[in-house]
Amino acid sequence: MNKHITDIAVQEYIQKHLHADVHTIAMAKSPFPLVSGQELSAQIAAKKKSAKKLPSWFNTTGILYPSLLSIEQCSSETTAAYKAGLAKGINLIDLTGGFGVDSYYFSKSTASVTHCEINEDLSAIAAHNAPLLKQQNTDFVAGDGLAFIKSNETRYGTVYIDPARRSGSGKVFMLKDCTPDVTTNMDLLLDRAERILIKTAPLLDITAGMKELNHVAEIHIVSVKNECKELIWVVEPGHVGKTKIVCSTLNAEQKQFSFFIGEEGTATTGGTVTPGTYLYEPDVALLKSGAFNLIADRYKLQKFHSQTQLYISSEIHTEFPGRIFKIEELLSSATLKKEKELKGSVIVRNYPDKAALLVNKYRITPDDHQFIIFTQSASDGKLIIRGTIIQHY
Repeated sequence: MNKHITDIAVQEYIQKHLHADVHTIAMAKSPFPLVSGQELSAQIAAKKKSAKKLPSWFNTTGILYPSLLSIEQCSSETTAAYKAGLAKGINLIDLTGGFGVDSYYFSKSTASVTHCEINEDLSAIAAHNAPLLKQQNTDFVAGDGLAFIKSNETRYGTVYIDPARRSGSGKVFMLKDCTPDVTTNMDLLLDRAERILIKTAPLLDITAGMKELNHVAEIHIVSVKNECKELIWVVEPGHVGKTKIVCSTLNAEQKQFSFFIGEEGTATTGGTVTPGTYLYEPDVALLKSGAFNLIADRYKLQKFHSQTQLYISSEIHTEFPGRIFKIEELLSSATLKKEKELKGSVIVRNYPDKAALLVNKYRITPDDHQFIIFTQSASDGKLIIRGTIIQHY
């Protein structure tokens, strides 16, 4: 960690060159004898990446940034704030602290936080930034989090861990394929905490994860603007009941859809699709949960088709986590071919052609409010629907 990056002149240079070409800066001679062009380039790239993801860091003077990869891999402020609401007790240890975003938000909801990070430079960067962010109740440990927790007898309200997939583990992975391996250290963690929070990538299969872990009280599926960001596994010592699934959509308005594993629900398939009715497209967090029938039950909807995760209702239910469209008209391929100025964003669900092909075939111009939905229903077969969006994600 080069603390000369925090010199006033260097910080002013970084701010002034936020929109400059970072590759040019990296190759050019640095105007600062103690800070290289590569370091300037790296700081600019990482700060630019933080503008929307980490506005508190971006808008604070003197912040040191790690590699761009670390910024890409860390939690956003939106998801970190959500996880802080899941913490239990007065003290928390973050075993894989990284850049410190999660620890920062945990420090707002617990009396004390211990941030462990095995990468010494990353630990030093997080420690440097903490007082700038007015984070006063956090201790920083440059070392292996599991080794640290083994070295003392401290009990914590919450243990938080964000295990990283080992390189080469492939797209489909299991918790045992991650570092640290929580599966072989679970007895230790259960002995030291009232609650364990495990963050995993959304690629992790929920059923597979349940086979690897015991005492899972809740699984939170977290999405932002229809992008599934992470799974949060809430493990509590002694928990033997059913596991609760919580789908949380963190948009302008936060919405939740929750149920217990085994609560399948039923769904009527093949509702009548007519102009004036409403079409529902679930958020990706709901789709990840697999509760396709329960979605219909909960919001009094009908499914288009057993293989089509779209729903219909004659009434609008704005509490629904996902997009809602008002169906304006049903179209045919012949009608589309005749239209000269066809506008609409294309959605394809359970239809033989891909969106790009359909856009080219019918010369469809994008539109933010009008949508053309290619799908099929159990009763009517292939459907082409023109709709107006009523509710965004």
